[in-house]
Amino acid sequence: MLYSYHVTLLILCPLVFLAAFIDSIAGGGGLISLPAYIFAGLPIHTAYGTNKLSASTGVMTATANYLRGGCVDFSAAVPGCIGALAGSAIGTRLALLLSPRALQICLMVILPLVCVFVLSSRRYEKPELKAPPALKQKRILCFFIGLVLGCYDGFFGPGAGMFMTIALAGMVKLELVKSTGTAKVINFASNISSMITWLVNGKILFPVAIPCAVCSMAGAYLGSRMAIKKGSRLIRCILALVVVLLFAKILTDLLDGYSP
Repeated sequence: MLYSYHVTLLILCPLVFLAAFIDSIAGGGGLISLPAYIFAGLPIHTAYGTNKLSASTGVMTATANYLRGGCVDFSAAVPGCIGALAGSAIGTRLALLLSPRALQICLMVILPLVCVFVLSSRRYEKPELKAPPALKQKRILCFFIGLVLGCYDGFFGPGAGMFMTIALAGMVKLELVKSTGTAKVINFASNISSMITWLVNGKILFPVAIPCAVCSMAGAYLGSRMAIKKGSRLIRCILALVVVLLFAKILTDLLDGYSP
């Protein structure tokens, strides 16, 4: 049952701010914000849609900062966005087809798997000194990165920005800060596509989404500015700390039954 409006915002706004701050640096903010919306009492489909709106404003703000800082590879971002727009719409439609119970089960399974993957991944280290792929191959790779991870983002969401950064660094051989900035552009495209689908289906609670969106923008602005100044070392440190804390939290949620 949804808490009173003010209590709901008291729960959500600080967590959404923190999620956007972290997401703009290393991705994975949805691992905080989506469970927060569910904890606040929103029905699971409404939690997904409302989270997607606030996340979109945060990613938009971070994207603008990375663009201003010259941290975006457009030859990777453009085909990645095209793939993400299509993939995200497909993934969101799949999520809408599932019952709330089935979606909850997916959430309980995917959340810890995402945390384990990120915790064990070494792709946030400096990419290997190999020649980057040729331009045509690069565009094809980025299109499929956007398509596959856009579908994941539309269906589930948390961790999509991290996976995009990892894929761009590991497969396309982009430098880490530029991988993060380019991933934000692609992630913004997937967020917009998914948000529109949730919106058309009436799954966004605007009285909650709008103040949370403001908090998300503030967190993303501060986090992306810090990432651009501090570089890859900060990204790796924040990522490691957050994943450990979140993994502990998610395990606790699972043991408690994680019932919205």
